[in-house]
Amino acid sequence: MVEVLRYTAFAAEPGGGNPAGIVLDASTLSDAEMLRIAQEVGYPETAFVTGTTDRTTSVRYFSPAAEVPFCGHATIALAVVLAERDGPGARTFATAAGDIALDATVGADGAVQVAMTSVEPDSREFDATRLFALLGLTADDIAEGYPVLESFAGNWHPVLVLADEDLFHQFRFDPSALAELKRERGWAGTVTVLHPTAPGEYEARNLFPAGRITEDPATGSAAASTGAYLRAIGRAHDGDRIVIRQGRHVGRPSILLVDVPASGGITVRGGATRI
Repeated sequence: MVEVLRYTAFAAEPGGGNPAGIVLDASTLSDAEMLRIAQEVGYPETAFVTGTTDRTTSVRYFSPAAEVPFCGHATIALAVVLAERDGPGARTFATAAGDIALDATVGADGAVQVAMTSVEPDSREFDATRLFALLGLTADDIAEGYPVLESFAGNWHPVLVLADEDLFHQFRFDPSALAELKRERGWAGTVTVLHPTAPGEYEARNLFPAGRITEDPATGSAAASTGAYLRAIGRAHDGDRIVIRQGRHVGRPSILLVDVPASGGITVRGGATRI
């Protein structure tokens, strides 16, 4: 029997955060077996360790629907598990999206905190007409100075920043139609919708229709992509920390801290606790 650990990452309060399954030895599992386990666990993603060499760990990620190249919250959760087992320090996760740098430290309270630095980010324009239609939005709903782009820091995420707070909280969507658009566009991660709440602070809804899931409570890959997006459009600069609050809409409040350097990968910080 395969042992599956269950952790929640980025929780802002008890009962918050995004749950992830973790399988520490998946070296003999087939793709079909990993997908089946992810479906049985039912969390947004389950991380599978397929090999370890020195301080490099090979990891694959499966949602209940399919394999995904990278998952931020499951990465944080796995890094916490390994730090609790083997001690803190730096290590690398080899993923389908590239190498992810992790640095785990232990705070005065004994809790492990992880700094996760993404692969080299990228961004590009795209035609958002169908996405707007699925979400009941128009181009006029986008906040001034926040162009609609796809942003990459491990997964491609379309990023929409809405000006109106009520609209941000109230828009609805058809999960099956959005899932089909995601497949067509190759968006393995979430559709990221943001609303600015204060300088350097945003509330996020990350849409992720997969199995019984419609919205993600906390999305590390989207947080990294958001940092990359804000840097690309001149809304974040070297040394800035971006605060992202997420999960309120699904009853699992979360907080993600994003550090933006002048260039290169974006760093997302957080912890995880066992469920």
